[in-house]
Amino acid sequence: MLDLLLKNATLPDGRRDMSVAIQGEKIVEVAPGLTAPAHEVIDAQGLLLAPPFVDAHFHMDATLSYGLPRVNQSGTLLEGIALWGELKPSLTLEAITERALTYCDWAVGKGLLAIRSHVDTSDPRLLAVQALLEVKKRIAPYIDLQLVAFPQDGLLRAGGGGAPGARGGVDNLKRALDLGVDVVGGIPHFERTMAEGAQSVKLLCEIAAERGLLVDMHCDESDDPLSRHVESLAFEAQRLGLHGRVTGSHLTSMHSMDNYYVSKLLGLMSEAQLSVISNPCVNITLQGRHDTYPKRRGLTRVPELLACGLDVAFGQDDMMDPWYSLGCADMLDVASMGLHVAQMTSQAAMRQCFEMITTVPARIMKLEGYGLEAGCNADFVLLQARDPVEAIRLRAARLKVFRRGKLIASTPAATASLNLPGRPLQTSWMNA
Repeated sequence: MLDLLLKNATLPDGRRDMSVAIQGEKIVEVAPGLTAPAHEVIDAQGLLLAPPFVDAHFHMDATLSYGLPRVNQSGTLLEGIALWGELKPSLTLEAITERALTYCDWAVGKGLLAIRSHVDTSDPRLLAVQALLEVKKRIAPYIDLQLVAFPQDGLLRAGGGGAPGARGGVDNLKRALDLGVDVVGGIPHFERTMAEGAQSVKLLCEIAAERGLLVDMHCDESDDPLSRHVESLAFEAQRLGLHGRVTGSHLTSMHSMDNYYVSKLLGLMSEAQLSVISNPCVNITLQGRHDTYPKRRGLTRVPELLACGLDVAFGQDDMMDPWYSLGCADMLDVASMGLHVAQMTSQAAMRQCFEMITTVPARIMKLEGYGLEAGCNADFVLLQARDPVEAIRLRAARLKVFRRGKLIASTPAATASLNLPGRPLQTSWMNA
């Protein structure tokens, strides 16, 4: 007898009247119209059943710290970094852990069950690293948390620059990896010079190659068209044989580059099989701050990157922290912002945006057992929508969230009761 049978579901690829059979923690069959005895049967009533949402770019160590020590008045990336630097000396393990766990509760309620979080390694105490490693253990039953060693103050810039700073930044990052952090990160555009930025990319990719790790680098989060560290990232991936294991996050300078250079750059990125993570909510806010009009959108060239066959995902990046005052752990909100800013409004493109918060980031993170096929983990979300486009449009309620075949969160359906003059009482959820 099956443990659970979901029937009459619509899947993201458009298949309807589908049944999903679960035994233990695994999906054992996905087919139309299954009939089999089960301890529990759920009728999806034609609604959308999707794999869990995945956020492949987040900063969990800073989340929910908005207003500490003060608010980012300029709204710029650099003031956010400065604020985080002011806050770091007063951070405690307990505070970082508590805020991160609170965020994870929000995430579960929104069906977000896999997160890649960058964690600051610039503080020699590695408090944030220790805190998030503890969080990773505690949330393992319900969230897959992948951590990126992130030298927020710059790998070579940390400690005042020069050889001593270089050793400090590298040593801190290596110690974080030794403690169990999963991925190598960086921020080359925040080094003191273009040359040191390129040098940091080389060092970090070599560390990843030596250790057999993935790379996810904050790269060219700038309006400067001459910030071209993604070119170095593609070169190092090619040189070291890291094809398919390297991700460039943000890449906002691409929106300011001339088309001829981009035509060359896209070929280099494709050759190295780079992945890209764009963060639409945060970069539409942070970038273009020095522009009058016309004002740049601050997003990388998402449609062009997709057209080259690259894996491109949308990330949330920040929530209620020195860089971004909003957010609620809702990846549908991120997808909505992404499709608007990137002008991906065809039916096919909007469905692609749904994939950019589910299957694509799962592929970038190399998640095992992810998906809605036989043999995959029984992790899925039942949404109050009939297809992915409607899910994004309505920010659909997550009616039921399952992890390894067990219900871990539920939300009542969003409905509106209308009592209008001259019309009978109506109940509607389509536009609630």
